[in-house]
Amino acid sequence: MNRYTNTQLLEIFERHLSQLSLPDDPSMLYNPIRYALDEGGKRMRPVLTLLAYNLFADDVERALPAAMAVEIFHNFTLLHDDIMDNAAMRRGRPSVYAKWGNNVAILSGDVMLIEAYKHLQGIPQEHLPQVLERFNTMASQVCEGQQYDMDFETRQKVAVVEYMNMIELKTAALLAGSMTIGATLAGASEADVQKIYRAATEVGLAFQLQDDLLDSYGDERLGKKIGGDILEGKKTYLMIISLSHATEEQREVLRSTHLRTDLTDEQKIATVKAIYDELGAPAMTEQQINMRISRAIAILDTLDVPAERTTQLREYFESLVGRRR
Repeated sequence: MNRYTNTQLLEIFERHLSQLSLPDDPSMLYNPIRYALDEGGKRMRPVLTLLAYNLFADDVERALPAAMAVEIFHNFTLLHDDIMDNAAMRRGRPSVYAKWGNNVAILSGDVMLIEAYKHLQGIPQEHLPQVLERFNTMASQVCEGQQYDMDFETRQKVAVVEYMNMIELKTAALLAGSMTIGATLAGASEADVQKIYRAATEVGLAFQLQDDLLDSYGDERLGKKIGGDILEGKKTYLMIISLSHATEEQREVLRSTHLRTDLTDEQKIATVKAIYDELGAPAMTEQQINMRISRAIAILDTLDVPAERTTQLREYFESLVGRRR
């Protein structure tokens, strides 16, 4: 029985990714794709695909085409997200949008989406219809979540339940899709696939809530400027939960501080964080994160596999929300 460690699965995937062959010309189309995939962060989604596969089967190489597809798709979404967010940085270096411009980021992103589907062709034929259905559902949900996120920018009031639905679509759906595809390829029962979906959804929600928390309370070594969400007036979990507990005076400060021209960026961030702290928003966010992770791990206990096979996945789930800097 081959139970791979998380590090081993990452190494297997990186070796596979290094063999990706893209044309040389036109260079302005393909070089940005190489650049985007070169610094891929934790490779969380492909590793989760392989981890889910390895819960039920040993020959993880069979899941590599699917792992490639979800990783390339994820990076495609980032290229287009950076255009919509006017984001100059991605993973601590200039984004494709900032480095090559709007048109290149759009077109290179489009080719990445096509490339993702090309890798799905490498999936065993008996599983292809199911995997395609799960992949397409995942892809649509990510786009729906992005649209809700943009919609929220122009709304004065967003309910906590609306925000949780948005991040379930925008962030958690990609993790859940990655894992259910891995489990499907390994021949897991539909009951276990659905359990994997629920566990991954909980982890995805926790991961996004952690990201919200880190944006205001993390460390710039994570690769982005701390307080960016506050300066944009973005409706994160911290902002929404604070608005729901604030006095009318505090609500006005939360809603308007990012627009003030008489304050420096540092003063704006400090002003909003002072209200977050006063209302206990960081602690409430941490509570949500811990609850979601506990739910995810509890679901793993109900899978129809030996308990020792879930060890690596448990550790990986916990590591995803253990980052503080």
